[in-house]
Amino acid sequence: MVDSMAEQLQQDMACEGLLECFHGLKRLDREVFQTLVHTDEPLTVDAIAESVDRERSTAYRAVQRLLQAGFIQKEQVNYDQGGYYHVYKPASNVTDDMQRFLNDWYAKMGQLIEEFENKYERNDAANSLEG
Repeated sequence: MVDSMAEQLQQDMACEGLLECFHGLKRLDREVFQTLVHTDEPLTVDAIAESVDRERSTAYRAVQRLLQAGFIQKEQVNYDQGGYYHVYKPASNVTDDMQRFLNDWYAKMGQLIEEFENKYERNDAANSLEG
């Protein structure tokens, strides 16, 4: 696991690495997302579990993480006789959300750098003038 931003910048990263980088998602989450992207229709958790060769409960946890991160969306399908089940498909605005997240992160880092400068670097300059 990469511990610092400098290490992340030096690391070779594929575009799928954004899932881990932006949201701390796991390799299985990426596999589930890729499965959904490469199918023509929404899938149930059972179909996802079969596709990634995992237990249903394990696939369900990955689906929940992807839902929470906004990478996929859930749809309800109703039976004619009553009852329903859920299917999942990729969200349509994933890249817009990642860009917004990056912009927010960039603004926050700029603010933290300014706070750092105000707290440490300007104090050092003032202290050296007094000495």
